[in-house]
Amino acid sequence: MMKTSILEYYSNLAESYDENRFGNSYGQYIDQQERSFLTSFFRGKKYTKVLDLGCGTGRLLNFATHGTDFSENMLDVARQKYREKILKAGEISDIPFHEEFDCIFCFHVIMHQNREETKAFLNECYQKLNKNGNLIFDYPVKSRKKSVSPQKDWHAGNSFSVSDIAALSKDQWKVINTTGVLFFPIHRVPKTIRRFFLPLDNFLCRSFLKNWASYHITILEKR
Repeated sequence: MMKTSILEYYSNLAESYDENRFGNSYGQYIDQQERSFLTSFFRGKKYTKVLDLGCGTGRLLNFATHGTDFSENMLDVARQKYREKILKAGEISDIPFHEEFDCIFCFHVIMHQNREETKAFLNECYQKLNKNGNLIFDYPVKSRKKSVSPQKDWHAGNSFSVSDIAALSKDQWKVINTTGVLFFPIHRVPKTIRRFFLPLDNFLCRSFLKNWASYHITILEKR
């Protein structure tokens, strides 16, 4: 029932998703942090097949060759932007492609899953990656969530610590790096000056203070 509710929510939001989520200064702030991370990660790498898992309306599809999402409505919007990309409907635990990928990245999806679903996601990605392939995904940080923004509904209901991710991935993956996203409670900062916080936010999210960021982005390598 929960999964059906999430699907209906995003399917109904598809046409206005980009404007509602990333057309404002808060969404742009997060978008710039994530784009900065992916730009840095892919620089110099010669990957031929990259999957954006949970690609939604295609916000980050410029970094990928393939995309999948569970909402056909979201994919319809993505297809309008990127006609050259290979897009299919599917689940994070049932990727609808037979080929193996050099890299899979998955943003703003694990927050909606429980621990067992996250394990299924890790197992599926393991099967779909080449040897030494990379999996990149983000998740709400448990320490930040408990102290700053406790939430009980499905939206961002899942959270982990670095040690949780290490425990979940220890048998199949090597943890390469973990970076923070959104250190400052930017929604409480006046809109006109939010962008000035971004360089410092990026710096702090790469320091020891990253454990107090809102989200972590983790890079895993398939063993």
